[in-house]
Amino acid sequence: MSNPTPTQASTIAVFTAADLESYLPALTRLLQDCVAAGASISFLMPFSATQAEAFWRGNVLPALQSGTRSLLVALQDGQLAGSVQLDYDTPPNQPHRAEVRKLMVHPQFRRLGIAKALMRQLETLAGELNRTLLTLDTRSGSEAEPLYIGLGYQVVGRIPDYALDAPEIEAGRGLHATTIMYKQL
Repeated sequence: MSNPTPTQASTIAVFTAADLESYLPALTRLLQDCVAAGASISFLMPFSATQAEAFWRGNVLPALQSGTRSLLVALQDGQLAGSVQLDYDTPPNQPHRAEVRKLMVHPQFRRLGIAKALMRQLETLAGELNRTLLTLDTRSGSEAEPLYIGLGYQVVGRIPDYALDAPEIEAGRGLHATTIMYKQL
């Protein structure tokens, strides 16, 4: 863990690959609980601990080890409260760009400013890495969309029928749009 930053009784830290492995059970629970609470972060219910752990081990850990992604986490009173990833595995003609991935705040820690704190620290890290353009996508109409707009992200547009969504499936619709956004630092 490097560079902890206190914020409203939380600490934001950049995790190393070793930190991810140490916190793997907590990261697995975070992902599982966020998906169970309806977060649109690529997974659908039912979503097992085995699947959540496989995401951290198979997707995030190799990127941390290769130095192409950073994992920022929020710790609240010693508990893992949230995370976000900065992916800077970009082509040679885009060394100035990075992608925001999988902003998650555990349901019991929402509305405490943790998402904003994670995003602000992510932007600071992006600047330190000379990344001046951040991109992201989020489910259109989600709680995250106004959060990003409030942080200065601009809407590029919406893509209809982008991904499956459990509540939409239950309502007989099945697909939801995504909003593409960017921010210049």
